Amino acid sequence: MLKDELLKIFLKGIQEFNKRNYYDSHEYFEEIWTNHVLDDRLFVQGLIQLSVAYFHISNDNKNGAISLFKKSIKKLDNYIDCDTLILNINDVIKAAYDSHAHLCSINNMHKFNWELAPKLKFNDLMNK
Repeated sequence: MLKDELLKIFLKGIQEFNKRNYYDSHEYFEEIWTNHVLDDRLFVQGLIQLSVAYFHISNDNKNGAISLFKKSIKKLDNYIDCDTLILNINDVIKAAYDSHAHLCSINNMHKFNWELAPKLKFNDLMNK
């Protein structure tokens, strides 16, 4: 469960991620990771890295995106079937794998298929 202050920041991170404002999303998640004591920092760090991976695609940094997809996947794989905060975590993890594979297969970053980027579904039942 997240405390009210953390919950508000976390929800802002989700909202920005879902609007594809990945830099802003990473900023909210990083605020939580940096400034608060968390039970599970690895999960939030995985979301930070996933946000930055997508941000790197938008600023034409293929190597940075590939590196951050690998790092985020390694962390998020620990949360398969763990929908405490993100209801569709398995879909998010699959999307990270698919995005990484697609990115590795293209030469022109402008041809990235943004339909692969997931939307985060917050599990509000777990935080009541």
